[in-house]
Amino acid sequence: MIRKTIRKYQPQKYQNPSQELQKVGGGRKKTVSFSSMPSEKKVSSAADCLAFMQGGCELKKIRPNSRVYCRFFMLDPDLSCLRWEPSKKDADRARLDVSSIREVRTGKSTETFLHNGPLSDHLAEEAAFSIIHGDDYQSLDLVALSADVANIWVTGLRYLLAHPSVIGGKMRSEWLAAEFAQVDEDGYGIVSEDVAVATICKLCPGIKEAKVRLRFKEIQRSKEKLTSHVTREEFHEAFCELCTRPDVYFLLVQLSKDRECLDPHDLRLFLETEQGLSLATTEGCWEILRRYEPSAQGRERGLLGLDGFARYLQSPECQLLDPEHLGVCQDMNMPLSHYYISTSYRSYLLEDQVHGRADLGGLIKALQSGCRCVELGVTDGPEGEPLLGVVNKYAFLTSQYPLLLYLCQRCSPGQQRTMAQHLKKVFGARLYTPEALPFSLGGRATTLPSPEQLKGRILIVGKKLSPEQDGSDGEISEEDEEIGGELGVVLVVPPPSQPRKLRLHKELSDLVAIARTGSRSFYPPYWTLCSLGEGEAGRLTTESPEDLVMFTKRTLTRVRPSSVRLDSSNPNPQGYWKGGVQLVGLNQQTPGAMLDLHRGRFSQNGGCGYVLRPAVMRDEVSYFSAHTQGCVPGVPAQTLRIKVISAHNLPKPLGSGSKGEVIDPYVVLELHGVPADCAEQRTRTAAQNQDDPLFDETFEFQVNMPELALLRFVVLDDDYIGDDFIGQYSVAFECLQPGYRNVPLLGMTGDPLPHTSLFVHVAVTNRRGGGKAQRRGLSVRRVGRRGREYVTLRHTGIKVVDESFKPASAPLKEATDLREEAQSTTASFKEQCGLPTVAKLKQCIQSLATRLQSPEGTMGASMVLKEGYPCLEPLVNLSEPTRKLLSAYDTMIAAQKQLIENADSVQERIGHVQREGMDFHEELSRLGEKEGLKGRKLSKAVESFTWNITVLKGQSDLLRGAKMDSLDALRQLALACEACGLTSSNSSASTFSAAELHYSSHPLFGRRSSTHGNGRI
Repeated sequence: MIRKTIRKYQPQKYQNPSQELQKVGGGRKKTVSFSSMPSEKKVSSAADCLAFMQGGCELKKIRPNSRVYCRFFMLDPDLSCLRWEPSKKDADRARLDVSSIREVRTGKSTETFLHNGPLSDHLAEEAAFSIIHGDDYQSLDLVALSADVANIWVTGLRYLLAHPSVIGGKMRSEWLAAEFAQVDEDGYGIVSEDVAVATICKLCPGIKEAKVRLRFKEIQRSKEKLTSHVTREEFHEAFCELCTRPDVYFLLVQLSKDRECLDPHDLRLFLETEQGLSLATTEGCWEILRRYEPSAQGRERGLLGLDGFARYLQSPECQLLDPEHLGVCQDMNMPLSHYYISTSYRSYLLEDQVHGRADLGGLIKALQSGCRCVELGVTDGPEGEPLLGVVNKYAFLTSQYPLLLYLCQRCSPGQQRTMAQHLKKVFGARLYTPEALPFSLGGRATTLPSPEQLKGRILIVGKKLSPEQDGSDGEISEEDEEIGGELGVVLVVPPPSQPRKLRLHKELSDLVAIARTGSRSFYPPYWTLCSLGEGEAGRLTTESPEDLVMFTKRTLTRVRPSSVRLDSSNPNPQGYWKGGVQLVGLNQQTPGAMLDLHRGRFSQNGGCGYVLRPAVMRDEVSYFSAHTQGCVPGVPAQTLRIKVISAHNLPKPLGSGSKGEVIDPYVVLELHGVPADCAEQRTRTAAQNQDDPLFDETFEFQVNMPELALLRFVVLDDDYIGDDFIGQYSVAFECLQPGYRNVPLLGMTGDPLPHTSLFVHVAVTNRRGGGKAQRRGLSVRRVGRRGREYVTLRHTGIKVVDESFKPASAPLKEATDLREEAQSTTASFKEQCGLPTVAKLKQCIQSLATRLQSPEGTMGASMVLKEGYPCLEPLVNLSEPTRKLLSAYDTMIAAQKQLIENADSVQERIGHVQREGMDFHEELSRLGEKEGLKGRKLSKAVESFTWNITVLKGQSDLLRGAKMDSLDALRQLALACEACGLTSSNSSASTFSAAELHYSSHPLFGRRSSTHGNGRI
């Protein structure tokens, strides 16, 4: 293995980089990489980038005619121009003066890449970059051998364009000198090795002490020192080598125009354009600077250096999970049946079903993890009250929302009476008894109360006698294989061929709030819980998915693991959640992927144990199938793009001490959801890259049902014997934050791994572009009307109903055209700007402003508000590329205007048809029978009717959301034009239409998913 070393970090050399770099101008070719290939150098400064560029490397030159040329590119020793060879051109023509470079773009963003079709598709996005040069903004389009090499060229070229100062490097040097002085008690400029190691470990939490100590030993050997004392220069060298993250360094220099530090303006732009924080303020940026910048000089001057920026990116503020979801963020006032409920199975077991030891610790752990339905198995015996006392003590420590006690008892009537007395004595007022239930005119309430109404209450779920039962006890059937033992003795009981008859005491029956039934009562009344075995529930999700979803809209349904799972393994809960099942019982004592998904699902709502189901599973009239293979009507399909950049402080797998000194990690990304969404992708293996590998790989996932999707990261050690588990993290799609995020990895049991994380970039966009302005995403080409897919309504076979739906055809098509036109013209404008299609519009205006600015600093166009819309009017003669860009801007504004001014009328027409259709809902079966429809044909008619209503409601919601997006886009444009100096003295964003600004603060405005029933407050 070739050991990786880092060039000594010497910021003072930045003052005259040409003088420093002339020494390596004529040296041998170098291959610099810090991820995919072993190398001798690791980049940690702009000087390293320029040195590498002077040494030169091979790049692929892409021509508009689809030809690819491999050329050797290098930077002149005097840093004045780029040259390449071999070339048919003269040596003086195969060059590009640095002074003619206008900008350097990353990715495949120019017309050469975008219009080269199949060729461009095979070129890596991360390794591509373009040099825009000359007055006509010509492009030199290049592809490096790796993303690492591309980063070096982009950083170096931007450094040359910016002519930066050395503020960032000086800040770091002075900070490290101050830290060293604090531990240098004698002031002689030397400290012991132990002190130096401890200081670096304190300044860089998570770094391994052995790694630091080894580096100091290497320095001592290289200098042939006889002492282990460490000088200030050696301390500085070791820290910069071990603690400089190349991924963060490259990001920092791009954001800071290569100054190697961010001021509040740079930081705010980063938060707005990359992190999706559209409400970021300058004051908030100052607070971040003061909190994370370690150097006193940086804090005083308002500058965030490399180490402060790394600390910020690794902080909880930049974690993948949206902090909004750390607390309860969903509407908790809906009926209990509208929520997924965290459920444990045989909570009292600590291990497997056969040899597993039953213990109160298992029950305590389940309650502490947020489970809101726990199972109690009770048989005859004297030790009942301590168990209930434990439940009462821990019931509401983690969550205040109702706890369901799933009672599985095989006691004699006498013991049942004793149990009832214990329940009342221990739980007291917390026990929610039937006497406290609300009643309707027909008896019991027709809907379950909400979690908010039941806060702090305990509900017993169990067998219940019928209301007509007389006497002190009665006979019930026990058809479930729930339990065959007590706390301390657990047996597996196979399901009986015939329901077992048991006696139930009335006093215990009266305490049962929710009656437990089996699958033989598939359509029970309200206030019941249908308990299904894993196999039977699987058959229902396969054979009758629509019926199961309809059933769970009103009735609680529970699925328990199969009794043949003797090892206490768990089924995939996602398979039942997509069928609407509220309670999927899992063995909480068995770690693994299934329990990881369970934790990911319930972290979505603050870990309170309740998560609101998707709107299509709650609406009285809605269509959803667990086997959907395409877009769900009314739910905007999304495209998720994740770039796995790096991993940090990866531990060795458990029990791997004898496997060697290094690990070979790779990352697996799993998307769980409806069948059309399920996918798995993986990075390459970072061979012998130890604990801080860099990957720089991007993956795309199509998400048709975002509210059901879960994303799971798994880090494994690639080994020929078997890939060992290192860490994982599971998160709901709805909880993802866009931008650069750290992913805190968890161990096998769900506990955090100290200082261990992934570093990723997340982008989410609508399937065909557009999407939320604050989210980065995919480049989507404009789709003409002929290529559009229009949603259609289904024929029910009931004439009067079909006639009522006919008028919806035109407004549905018009709604799609309005949305698609606004999205595609916006995507086209961003593409013309050379930016990703869902980049912030502020970035586009900044790019446009640089082209409109003359050498004297005057702008070639000015923003004018016409009827409240921000239009750009040329003030001088512009070049052809710039005129083309302004034309794309005008087309985008026209499409946004068309959508805003027509959305309400189209939405009203769609709503009118929906209301007329709903008038037939109650009479649908009678009307079908009148048309001669029976059995399967009648069911199909009802299904088609439900589909149509779902489509109408969904398209109306999508159009409303699109209008909100358009209004926000106009607001962004107006503010960006003002910030970039594109407004005249008598026209500014402050005069932007007050009526339109009112829309941007409308309660419906905000995250797109909130308009589709995810229940956020």
